[in-house]
Amino acid sequence: MDLVTVRTVRTPSHRDELALDPGERPLAGGTWLFSEEQPGLTGLVDLTTLGWPDVERSPGTLTIAATCTIASLLRLAPDDDWRAWPLVEQCANALLASFKVWNAATVGGNVAVGLPAGAMTALLCTLDAVAVVWTPSGGSRRLPVAELVRGVRTLDLGPGEVIRAFEVPTAALRATTGYRRVALSPHGRSGALVTARWDASGFVLVVTAATPRPLVFRSTTVPSAAELDAAMAAHDDWYDDPHGSPDWRRAVSTRFAHELRDDAASAGGAS
Repeated sequence: MDLVTVRTVRTPSHRDELALDPGERPLAGGTWLFSEEQPGLTGLVDLTTLGWPDVERSPGTLTIAATCTIASLLRLAPDDDWRAWPLVEQCANALLASFKVWNAATVGGNVAVGLPAGAMTALLCTLDAVAVVWTPSGGSRRLPVAELVRGVRTLDLGPGEVIRAFEVPTAALRATTGYRRVALSPHGRSGALVTARWDASGFVLVVTAATPRPLVFRSTTVPSAAELDAAMAAHDDWYDDPHGSPDWRRAVSTRFAHELRDDAASAGGAS
């Protein structure tokens, strides 16, 4: 879609050129930004010209730039012991986007939109990723991705703040993961996406698409069926849109949660 209200496009090369003026928004892949009218948008600031490396490896951490495309992330060769890596492709496919879209859509953009069906949000929450946020003052702050997304198109970002990267602990990448997804039609938006991660340190379950914000359940061991039932029943904020009713989303999410719990229990899970 043509954004007819946009009057300027800036291409910063340094952080001090990144300050957002009123009416400006950061631009990465633009796959959502150009998909519909953007009232009040008068300028774009292209983050891709800052030259952030797609991924950086350091001891204990894999850092994924907000501007890293989904295609680039899929091309990354994982370490031999990264048992969680198949979850990257599974979540990419949950977006139901062609490889052409993967070549433009960015990891940070998918999270920043704050849509329930943002599968990169599910991926990063499951891997305990921390978002690195640049502040207008020149500093930065860090917060879990599960806390960054606060609701539908609502993020814990202040005026002028920009997502710089996501830090994924390699310990999480060495864990085993599980994935379940359902939609009302074969090529429809996800109605429920439930992912899990488990190893000797614990069990993590993440529900997205079915909820306005990520629902994260943690346990130091594989929970019992009763414990999981109680955790799911305690949650009463289920998303309602043409892609699924709240009751249906609760039901399928609970079923998937139990399937993943059973997988973890049968594999030995956390102990």
